[in-house]
Amino acid sequence: MALIRNSIMECQVCGFHEPRSRCSPNPCYKGVSCMESLHYPGYTCGPCPPGTTGNGTHCQDLDECSLQPCFSPGACVNTVGGFSCLPCPPGLWGAPLAGTGLDYAKTHKQECVDVDECLDLPDACVSNSVCVNTVGSYKCGGCKPGFLGNQTSGCLPRQSCAALAFNPCDVNAHCTMERNGEVACRDNCRYTPNSGQEDADNDGVGDQCDEDADGDGIKNVEDNCRLVPNKDQQNSDSDSYGDACDNCPNVSNSDQRDTDGNGKGDACDLDIDGDGAKPNADRQRQGRRGRRLRQLSRTHSQLDSDNDGLGDDCDHDDDNDGVLDDYDNCRLIVNPNQKDSDVNGVGDVCENDFDNDAVWDLIDVCPESAEVTLTDFRAYQTVILDPEGDAQIDPNWVVLNQGMEIIQTMNSDPGLAVGYTAFNGVDFEGTFHVNTVTDDDYAGFIFGYQDSSSFYVLMWKQTEQLYWQSLPFKALATPALQLKAVKSRTGPGEFLRNALWHTGDTLGEVKLLWKDPRNVGWRDRTSYRWQLSHRPQVGYIRVRLFEGTDMVADSGVVIDTTMRGGRLGVFCFSQENIIWSNLRYRCNDTVPEDFQPHRKQVLMHIQV
Repeated sequence: MALIRNSIMECQVCGFHEPRSRCSPNPCYKGVSCMESLHYPGYTCGPCPPGTTGNGTHCQDLDECSLQPCFSPGACVNTVGGFSCLPCPPGLWGAPLAGTGLDYAKTHKQECVDVDECLDLPDACVSNSVCVNTVGSYKCGGCKPGFLGNQTSGCLPRQSCAALAFNPCDVNAHCTMERNGEVACRDNCRYTPNSGQEDADNDGVGDQCDEDADGDGIKNVEDNCRLVPNKDQQNSDSDSYGDACDNCPNVSNSDQRDTDGNGKGDACDLDIDGDGAKPNADRQRQGRRGRRLRQLSRTHSQLDSDNDGLGDDCDHDDDNDGVLDDYDNCRLIVNPNQKDSDVNGVGDVCENDFDNDAVWDLIDVCPESAEVTLTDFRAYQTVILDPEGDAQIDPNWVVLNQGMEIIQTMNSDPGLAVGYTAFNGVDFEGTFHVNTVTDDDYAGFIFGYQDSSSFYVLMWKQTEQLYWQSLPFKALATPALQLKAVKSRTGPGEFLRNALWHTGDTLGEVKLLWKDPRNVGWRDRTSYRWQLSHRPQVGYIRVRLFEGTDMVADSGVVIDTTMRGGRLGVFCFSQENIIWSNLRYRCNDTVPEDFQPHRKQVLMHIQV
């Protein structure tokens, strides 16, 4: 026992105690578990925490931002063991995103979608003004139809007929708002079309039916400035226009052409197009522009809404928002969220303006094309179909009513006034009126215009007549409506001129598609309303003509695929004082039901 006590005392002196744990203090990375081991160094560390990499003793942070999980690279904040994304940029919205580890960063992406301020911010623009949503922002435009003002003063109801929900007047009457708020409907030319109701001398009688339109005491037939008072009738250059209304008073220019619209005619303007370039450079540019116009007239439906170089007709995502057109509720406006509050199948961002052109679909003549909004022939191309010789002068076109009325004043060579907008399917209507009792020749309109050798024409002669120039061949006109397909191998000149005059086919020039079997000519000072439906994708053509409410001619369904769409315009040949009034066109690719019996015929033609 004494020996045992001595041994215990010696051990106490030597500091004997239980063996120390290798995991205390913890030799592993912060937060990593430690387990004792029989192997060197006597412990084992667990795995590194999520978002780091290493052996458990030493752990390093992983950079999840290198995988760009956030909306933009600069929006990612790397933290020890994870990452977080900054909020979406102003004008965009998305849920916050933060996470840990590369796998999470690979499978989760921050999404930021456009905020439609026009819908979500009731005061984004002043009331009754146009609000246009853009990606990340918005734009405020002018006042909506029926309102006047701006973004500073506000948009207040316009005291005019334009503010009415509907036009209470007849299509040929002029609507005015009286001071007491009452609506008055009147036509200042009851028997002559004048859709613009122009009245130069403000005498209450429209210019088209006023024998002295400018009120200077000289009747229109003798007045060399019909719409500008000039009692002295001074005419320094002895052309058709007096000095008071002549855009080149000292240079004879009966065509009064003014390319840049600066009030100075081309004949006396050293810079015809107003671009500051020298005449030689301008001529070269005009040549290139002419070639470009010819190219445009041959290639239709080139609309590219997202400007990606791929036309809408062959682009399956027209607005490039990641939603295919077949499933996109706003095909032309970016809206990846496809928000549709009223669940009507039309996205909120394009509910009233499908093509985002700031013109409501209700009044937009082409709701699916931002390039075409309203009927307007103020910009037109003059096409002379018989440029040689001087037997007759070229047509003289006057455009009125904001481009919705055209007048041709001269007894002229065959010619066209053609708008620059090209159409696929289209409905085209207007009122045709010969405002004279002299002469008995051709007037009409054209469609599917591709160039001066390729177009459709609906033309009408008043009486039968053999053309006075029998070369290169005799041409006989009969008094009947005619629908012709012009595909001229010679182009403008004497062959095409006589082929247009002649009622019937002319090999290599003109094909007669339909003729009114009544063989009745137009009547002097009588208004006729035409309605054309053209669906070039299937070759469908139909023309109806009305006098008042009575239909006087109907071509029925005509199938022809010579021209696959094109531009619209009007046609004259040796007839003066023609009025084309209340012109309207509208994009329309819907094939009418009366085409169904002809579908097999078209399919067989395509197969052949």
